[in-house]
Amino acid sequence: MKINGKIFVYYNFLLMNNPRQLAFQALQNIYQNHAYTDIALDKVFSSSNISPSNSHLVSELVYGIVRRKRTLDSLINQLATKKATQQPLNLRIILQLGLYQLRYLDKIPESAAVNTSVDLAKNNGLTKLSGVVNGILRSYIRLSEQEDPLILPSDFIPHLGVKYSFPDWLVSLFIEQFNVKNTKKLLNWYNQIPSIDLRVNSLQISRENLQEILLNHGIETTFLPYLSDGLRLANSAGNITKLDCFKEGLFTIQDASAQLVTDFLNPQPHEIIIDACAAPGGKTTHIAELMKDTGTIIGCDRHLSRLKKVTQNAERLKLKSIEVLEGDSSQLRGWENKVDRVLVDVPCSGLGTLHKNPDIRWHKKPEEIKALTELQLKILENSAKWVKNGGILVYSTCTLNKQENEDIITKFLENNPLWQLDTKNNNPNFDFSITSKGMVKIFPPVDNMDGFFMAKLIKGK
Repeated sequence: MKINGKIFVYYNFLLMNNPRQLAFQALQNIYQNHAYTDIALDKVFSSSNISPSNSHLVSELVYGIVRRKRTLDSLINQLATKKATQQPLNLRIILQLGLYQLRYLDKIPESAAVNTSVDLAKNNGLTKLSGVVNGILRSYIRLSEQEDPLILPSDFIPHLGVKYSFPDWLVSLFIEQFNVKNTKKLLNWYNQIPSIDLRVNSLQISRENLQEILLNHGIETTFLPYLSDGLRLANSAGNITKLDCFKEGLFTIQDASAQLVTDFLNPQPHEIIIDACAAPGGKTTHIAELMKDTGTIIGCDRHLSRLKKVTQNAERLKLKSIEVLEGDSSQLRGWENKVDRVLVDVPCSGLGTLHKNPDIRWHKKPEEIKALTELQLKILENSAKWVKNGGILVYSTCTLNKQENEDIITKFLENNPLWQLDTKNNNPNFDFSITSKGMVKIFPPVDNMDGFFMAKLIKGK
C-alpha cells in the first residue's frame, strides 16, 4: 500500500506539473466560473512547480484558445457529430487544446498534439471518449494536407468573425470606423502574442543601467521610441515581478501607450495634479516620477480596495508625493478652480487592449457602451471643474471606439465654451494617428502598441 501510495503521489505530481493539464484546468475555470484569463492562470501556477519554459506553453495555450475560441469551435462544429456548445465541457476544452496546437503552434509535432490530447481525455475521466478526440484531431490533420479544413461563412461579417475569432458586432464596429482593410489588420494584430513594456523609474536608475541589470538575468530589451524611460522586452522573461529590481522599485510594467498618456499630460514639478480614475496607479506613479516626486498628486477611485494598489505601487517605487482619496470622480467636490492639471483616464470598453485582455471580446456587449459613455461624460464634466484658469485636462481611454472618444470630447466642448482643445503644447514626438489637433488616436497595427485615445484640453483662452 505504501508503494501504491507513493506511486499515486508521484503520478499526481506529474499531472499537476503537466502544462496541458494546467491549461485544461485554467480553461475549466474560465468557462465554468467566468474567471478572467490572467486570474485563472495565476491560480494554476500558484498550485504547481512548473518550469518557466512549460509555464510559457501554458500561457500560450490558454490565452491563445480564449482569443481563438470562435475559430476553434467552428472547426469542432465541422469535424464532430455534435456542435461545440453541445459537447461535454471537458471534451470541448480538450478538442480546443488539440486543434489549437495543430493549427497555431508550428513547433509542436502533430503526433504530440494528438497523443497528449488523448492522454488528457483519459486522465480526466473521458477514457470512453478518447477515441473521439483521436478521430477528430486526425481528421483535421488529414484534411489539412489538402486545404484549410476551416470552412468560412459566405456572409462577409461572420466570415471575418470566424476567421479572426471575433463577435460579429465588434467586426461591424471596426469596419464602420476603420474600413475593411484596416479592420483586417487590427483583428490580426489582436491575435498576436502581446509585447511587454517597462517604464523605468528614472528617480532610482537610468534606462541604460536597468537594461544592463535585466540582461544579467537573461532578459533582453530594446528602447521604446518616443519614451525616454521606456523599454520593451525582446524575449520571453517569465514572471519579472519576482526579480529584485522590480521589488526594489526600479521599474513598472506598463504598455507604451499608457506611458504616452502621462507624457501627453506633461506634468511639471511642484504642481497640484489629480488623477481622477487612478487605480491601480500606473499613470499616477508616472506623474509623480515626471514631477521628480514634488508637488501634490491626488489619486481618486471609487473603490478603496483598488486604491490600496495605488498606495502599494507608490511605496514600492519610493514615491512620497501621492495621496489617495476614495470617491466617485463624477461627483467629488472640493477642488473647484484649484488644480493645475487633471488626468481623466475613464473606465471604458477596453477595445484597444483585446490582445492582452482577450476576455473582453467575449464579455463586452454593445448595449453596455451607452451606459459607459454616459459615465465618461459625467466624470469629464465634473473633473473639469477642478482645473484653474489656464490649466490642462487630458482625457484618455484604452479603447478605439469613437463613441467613447471623439464624440465625448465634441459633446463636452459644446457644453463648456470656456474650454478648448490645446494644440500648442503637444509633444513633437507624437507622430501617431492624429484625428485632429489636440487629439491623438493610437492605432495598434501601425504604432505597435495598445490602442489608446487622448485629448488635451485647456481652460480659458
